[in-house]
Amino acid sequence: MDRIPGQIGYLLLNEDGAVISSSGDLENDEKSADIIMGLITLTSQIDPDALPNHDGFKKLSIKYEGHSYIVCLSNRKIHVVKKLNSVDGAAISV
Repeated sequence: MDRIPGQIGYLLLNEDGAVISSSGDLENDEKSADIIMGLITLTSQIDPDALPNHDGFKKLSIKYEGHSYIVCLSNRKIHVVKKLNSVDGAAISV
């Protein structure tokens, strides 16, 4: 997996939430994988009548003060990157 600026860990999950590969802060982190799968399940339950233009998410960002998780779906796999929000005081964006 290509590294992004500030990346400190990643998870690659199959569509059932099983960890295919991982590294860094997310190495073998089954608990985070379960939480991410719960969030993905929750987004799929959004009422289409309430949000008529909702066809699912392309990227999900979970932001904390010092770090963020970026979740993307691609090729029937779930890619999760944990990254620092800033390095040396400079903001990092994806």
